[in-house]
Amino acid sequence: MKTLLIYPGTFDPVTLGHLDLIRRSCEHFSRVIVAVAETTHKKAIFSLEERVEMVRMAAQTLPSAGRVEVESFSGLLVDYMRSNKASVALRGLRAISDFEYEFQLAQMNRKLYPEFEIVFMMPDEKYTYISSSLVKEVASLGGDISAFVPGAVMDYLMEKYSKTKSGG
Repeated sequence: MKTLLIYPGTFDPVTLGHLDLIRRSCEHFSRVIVAVAETTHKKAIFSLEERVEMVRMAAQTLPSAGRVEVESFSGLLVDYMRSNKASVALRGLRAISDFEYEFQLAQMNRKLYPEFEIVFMMPDEKYTYISSSLVKEVASLGGDISAFVPGAVMDYLMEKYSKTKSGG
């Protein structure tokens, strides 16, 4: 059995769907590193430090919190995995459209790092429609996001969008 799993992503912000995958992956791996990516192609609304802090706060609420580490990384995922002597990464799939992109990414990563393996997990069905992008959109328009993100993350989003609306 593999002991280390890397769960990479931008987590801008972390959602209950992400937490569901983290919690469930802890049932199969003794150590899970949530690797928060310094984004280059996505425009994040939160800084890397804020995203790491949000994931840390959210992960502390999990029963298996002691087995979850949160780190940031930049550059190629395969380089980060090599530096951690890891070969298994987790990616979440909500829909067929996710699979097409993730499949292509997994094949590229395997070509770059032959030891690379990917574990795909689907979130609980109550989270399948949640994405960080949709959460940000609802929050920016003043909608209730309490069913989509942990409380601390909701506070971050409310503060971010209240500053945006007030010009700060």
